[in-house]
Amino acid sequence: MSEKPAWYYDEFKQIGTDYNSLDEVRQYDERMHKLRDIPKEVANTISKLGITPENTMIEFGCGTCELSIAAAGLCRKVHAVDISEMMLDYAHTKVKSRKVDNIVLHRAGFLSYEHIDEPVDIVATQLAFHHLPDFWKVVALGRIRNMLKPGGRLFIRDIVFSFPPDQYEQVLNAWVEAVGPENATNCQNHIRDEHSTMSWLIEEMFKRTGFKIITADYSDSVFVVYLCEKVE
Repeated sequence: MSEKPAWYYDEFKQIGTDYNSLDEVRQYDERMHKLRDIPKEVANTISKLGITPENTMIEFGCGTCELSIAAAGLCRKVHAVDISEMMLDYAHTKVKSRKVDNIVLHRAGFLSYEHIDEPVDIVATQLAFHHLPDFWKVVALGRIRNMLKPGGRLFIRDIVFSFPPDQYEQVLNAWVEAVGPENATNCQNHIRDEHSTMSWLIEEMFKRTGFKIITADYSDSVFVVYLCEKVE
């Protein structure tokens, strides 16, 4: 990893829940499977990516590697990237237990991952891009563009706000209430401390960094799914 100047953003600093043990990561993985239909989410994502056997892919914020494992069964190679050493240790165990041999794990993030392999066909990230402030999102998108082949695809599923700005209190209060008491604190912490942005801002980021939006799902006012393409 090349040395960065002192003003460079530290993406390894803790944002959100700190998973500092393998047991906590295991509990997180189990909890997510109870709260969300992970197999369905992964299947929906895979269907959007259009993966072919000769494709290569990078997943940023791979977490416990569910998407990377599914993608690895359809393509040539996957680079699974995450800043959490514990997440990667758990992911390594999962990858090994499922006998997957075409995933390479990297401890890095959007700003620190150095791609030394050939350009890839697909970059995907789910629920991780909001960890970056807006300026560093732009930097990250420029870096991602350089990792993609011409016409390569970028998939982002994340917490992005598509409601009218003057409705923020109503929408965000409803979101906190909707997640229930068990998850309300995490939701409130996200709104206060993390870096979700407005949809119209991120659309401009894509444009300025050399991407065009193929599809954008704004059916939920706080979650958005983008499929973009690198343009020359």
